[in-house]
Amino acid sequence: MAITTLNEEQNLPRCLASLEGLADQIIVLDSLSTDGTRQIAEDAGAEFHSQAFLGHVRQKQMALELARCDWVLNIDADEWLDDPLRQAIAQVLAADADDGPVGYGLNRRNLYLGAWIDHCGWSPQWRLRLVRRGAARWAGEDPHDRLEVQGSEARLSGRLNHQPYRDLADHFARIGRYTDTMAADRFERGERGSVARLIFRPAGRFLRMYLLQRGLLDGWRGLVLCSVAAFYVFLKYAKLMELSQRQET
Repeated sequence: MAITTLNEEQNLPRCLASLEGLADQIIVLDSLSTDGTRQIAEDAGAEFHSQAFLGHVRQKQMALELARCDWVLNIDADEWLDDPLRQAIAQVLAADADDGPVGYGLNRRNLYLGAWIDHCGWSPQWRLRLVRRGAARWAGEDPHDRLEVQGSEARLSGRLNHQPYRDLADHFARIGRYTDTMAADRFERGERGSVARLIFRPAGRFLRMYLLQRGLLDGWRGLVLCSVAAFYVFLKYAKLMELSQRQET
């Protein structure tokens, strides 16, 4: 099992408890936490490593490369397995079939502001997470990383539970960090902002999530989530506009 962490003392115990009895090796690659993350990991028998943050993709790739088992479950500290998923993963590990899939997708279920979100494009949310070591690598664009495998894939029953944000303050704080990363990366690749994007992209995101993906059925939480997602898009392009203007002056 491979987990990347940064100040995860609130989430990590729940994650590690869901892995108990399932993993021969648990790798925790930590980005220099200042809370009790290390103690919690070591008390649970995890192999603890420290590494200044390299970016989402590179950090998770490093954690994957530290693993020595044939199968690696890549999981975040704010995620945990339900019992049916534990059983499904245990069956894959016990079978260890050489001619079977080299990667398995897990259906992630998201807890937001105290309730499970069933729409908004958040459910179902399949994520490739259980992979045969040597056949997988992390790819994507920070902060939106993804696992890729060379070979066939399948899906497992059960749910990968996920609480991405503690509250709205945490959600907005992450938006600030993520949009900094995304705007800088796009600017370095030659992309520039525009007023049209500021107007139409956020509106498009809201309408897609709230109407087409039926976020309205998630009640007030769905409205909040879709609105914040639209703001995320707005802020990303606003920061890209700011970087573009700085270059011109």
